[in-house]
Amino acid sequence: MTTQQYTLEDLLAIMAKLRHPENGCPWDMKQTLETVSPYAIEEAYEVDEAIRNQDMPSLKAELGDLLFQTIFQARIAEESNLFDFQDVVHGICEKMVRRHPHVFGDSRIENAAAQTIAWESQKANEREIQTKETGSIISALDGVAKGLPALLRAVKLQNRAARVGFDWPETIQVIEKIEEECAELLHEVNSGKSADKIKEEFGDLLFVMSNLARHLKLEPEQCLREANVKFERRFQAVELKLRALGKTPAQSNLEEMDALWDQVKAEE
Repeated sequence: MTTQQYTLEDLLAIMAKLRHPENGCPWDMKQTLETVSPYAIEEAYEVDEAIRNQDMPSLKAELGDLLFQTIFQARIAEESNLFDFQDVVHGICEKMVRRHPHVFGDSRIENAAAQTIAWESQKANEREIQTKETGSIISALDGVAKGLPALLRAVKLQNRAARVGFDWPETIQVIEKIEEECAELLHEVNSGKSADKIKEEFGDLLFVMSNLARHLKLEPEQCLREANVKFERRFQAVELKLRALGKTPAQSNLEEMDALWDQVKAEE
């Protein structure tokens, strides 16, 4: 194993070698911005998982994988004369300096909350300039990426709408809306309407549920992840109890497994 301490320049050179049209890696050479994009999303989630698990060795490795995705995409763009990695570095440095005038300029920000307000205001100004330059119609929802996970994007859309006054002032009103959406979904299910209509009503319910999370200052994606972990833990405990009885879930029934589920909950 090499003892060489690699640098960012080495990583850029490695990427160039992997993409070399004559001596590169066949798999790396055929990739496009579109084909590698899913890997960047996957790596970001793996970074998040390492942080949640407080697994620092994994975090170090996953951050490297995420950095490699940035290098990879920048290299593909460079080969098409779009931009290169240095342009990426320049762009993010320029943006950070511009959005932190209280650090790099003469402005003053009192606390983190005030900085959040200033940051969002700066972003809104940038979006307004961009839409004017492109001749497009300005919307409060501009700039919310369509590739975000659906629950995260729902909250961001709701936050944008709330900033211009389109929001329920009281949390109870959101809960009442959830009850309304549940009733509409139940009506569609019972009426035997088309699957598309049921899907639409279910989507409406999920959207309002994410809005309730926002009002409660919760992150719905995180809440669902934690619910997934809890379900996984409890169901596997049920499986262990069945195994102690000499059974598998397939050899059991809902009544027995539900009773074991209640036992697991009580034990927790």
